[in-house]
Formats: sequence, C-alpha cells, structure tokens
Amino acid sequence: MSVIDELTQVLAQRKCEDPNTSYVASLHAKGLNKILEKVGEESTEVILAAKDAGSSAETKTEVVKETADLWFHTMVMLSELDLSAKDVLDELADRFGVSGHDEKAARKS
Repeated sequence: MSVIDELTQVLAQRKCEDPNTSYVASLHAKGLNKILEKVGEESTEVILAAKDAGSSAETKTEVVKETADLWFHTMVMLSELDLSAKDVLDELADRFGVSGHDEKAARKS
C-alpha cells in the first residue's frame, strides 16, 4: 500500500472523529471554505519556499515540507468533496501520451 493510499484511509477515518481531538475532523466541521483557505495558504507557502530555494539542502527541504502540507490539505479538500487522490491519479494516467498543449486546448471545447 502506498503512502497516498494509507493517508486516504486515515483521512476517511478521521473525517468522522471528534473535531476537538482530530485536526482533520476540525477542518471538515468548519466546512469547505475553511479547507479551501488552508489549501490557498499552503499553496502560497509552497510558492514562497520555491522562490527562495537555492541550491542548499535546507532550502530544498523546506520546499518538500511545504509541498507535503499542500498535498495533505488538498487531500482533505478532495475528501470533503467525496473524491480521492485516486481520482486525480486516474486523471493524470489518462493524460499520458497526450501533449500538454493538446490537453489544455481540449479543456476549452
């Protein structure tokens, strides 16, 4: 089982737990808008970490940590919408062999 699969299971379990004892449950209790705020906040932190990243291991580690936070909160968002990382991974798999330009153009039609 992959880390993504394990995290998906943990998020599903915690979604229904007590919001006073589970961070994930507290996000779900606050609703989609709060979860989206966290996704936006984490997105900004990834951008800032990447912008400031040089060649040092420390700055690259910061990018990885912030990206992990973003992925986590994105998975919480997907869970709130009754979607999963598998849905996203399936979409990415469908795009293999398709030019990025062609894929983007197809979205417009």
